[in-house]
Amino acid sequence: MLVLNNIEVIYDGVILVLKGVSLAVRAGGITALLGANGAGKTTTLKAISGLLRAERGEVTKGTIELDGEPIDRLPPHAIVRRGVVQVLEGRRVFEHLTTEENLVAGAHVQRDARRVAAGLERVYEYFPRLRERRALKAGYLSGGEQQMLAIGRGLMSTPRMMLLDEPSLGLAPMLVEEIFAIVERLHREEKLTVLLVEQNAALALALAEHGYVMENGRIVLDGAAAALRENADIKEFYLGLTDVGARKSYRDVKHYKRRKRWLS
Repeated sequence: MLVLNNIEVIYDGVILVLKGVSLAVRAGGITALLGANGAGKTTTLKAISGLLRAERGEVTKGTIELDGEPIDRLPPHAIVRRGVVQVLEGRRVFEHLTTEENLVAGAHVQRDARRVAAGLERVYEYFPRLRERRALKAGYLSGGEQQMLAIGRGLMSTPRMMLLDEPSLGLAPMLVEEIFAIVERLHREEKLTVLLVEQNAALALALAEHGYVMENGRIVLDGAAAALRENADIKEFYLGLTDVGARKSYRDVKHYKRRKRWLS
């Protein structure tokens, strides 16, 4: 469904962030994109959704194709109309609007009021807590509720593909499990394709079918999620475990050096 072919991204005309990134996302699948802070994961999502130009970034090399058609020169709203929506990191809600007004804002590409109403009911079915908070200003929602709202707002455009950026960030473990369960349900019931950026590697690889690992603006490892879960490098760097299952100290992990031999 989505193919990135050797893309490079430059900010402010001089800062090279992505250095020949290639990846593919299967229609109807969940693909995880893993990596440390600053690896280029969010930039990759913004290159797909067209949001780079708002931050003085540009795809300067390579192509991004959706269903075989290039989208890397399209404006963000045109990409949303083609069925791709990004849920930004950090629960970016409109704090002074109500929960329902936030959701309606996500339906800006819908021209039929009946489809907007149907979209609201669909979101409230997946997120019953948002129905209870529909008249409450979004700034007063809890962190978990704001994350639900951000995902629900994305659903209002009736996407075929969702780009999820760090949905677990700053949330309690129980809320993380609840949100990931809803994402899995959306994938199963709505056939929603998901490209998931997540630092919680264990959680992401349990949900995904395929995964990519980024390092310094490059893809350095990819494979089936099941294989990545058993990969010694992934265990050591992301899970803090040695080959024999012992937990390494943070000092050891943060000075991790990538092995020369990567599996692909």
